[in-house]
Amino acid sequence: DVEAALLVGAKPRGKGQERGDLLKDNAKIFIPQGKALNEYASRDVRVLVVGNPANTNALITATHAKDLPKKNFAAMTRLDHDRAVWQVAEKTGSAVADIAKVVVWGNHSPTMSPDLAWATVKGKPALDLVGEEWYTKTFIPRVQKRGAEIIENRGLSSAASAGNAALEHMRSWFLGHNTIGSPS
Repeated sequence: DVEAALLVGAKPRGKGQERGDLLKDNAKIFIPQGKALNEYASRDVRVLVVGNPANTNALITATHAKDLPKKNFAAMTRLDHDRAVWQVAEKTGSAVADIAKVVVWGNHSPTMSPDLAWATVKGKPALDLVGEEWYTKTFIPRVQKRGAEIIENRGLSSAASAGNAALEHMRSWFLGHNTIGSPS
């Protein structure tokens, strides 16, 4: 019985490809995975979908794992969460460990919304420390575009960061963590 599953494979959008085509291609990947999980996984399995668009692919997978609780499925926004936390730490001159309750809503890249409404830095409201202008004009767009920025600068995506985020997501999910807010 599978207790944890990380679904990392997804087809990236190709040149000239419409989003609808991409969804069809990814459905061919995630429908069978959902069916396999339904048949072979523990009823308590925790499934993390990493392949983008992660929220959409998580929904496809969960829909086809019809006997598994939907709460057992998550889409990875942890990488974006970690990037958001790092920016707040850098802006405030604080350690990453001093940042708590940062939330990332939404799906992928420009469709996500990093949120500091509940975030704190050493117990103080993060928004009070970073200011509204930086929050709206720098922080939000940079979190939304950070993946593209890394690819532009390196020529590659940051696979190591994504791998670390997946491991941290699962560790937090299994062991608990009271400082993150990364709902899927």
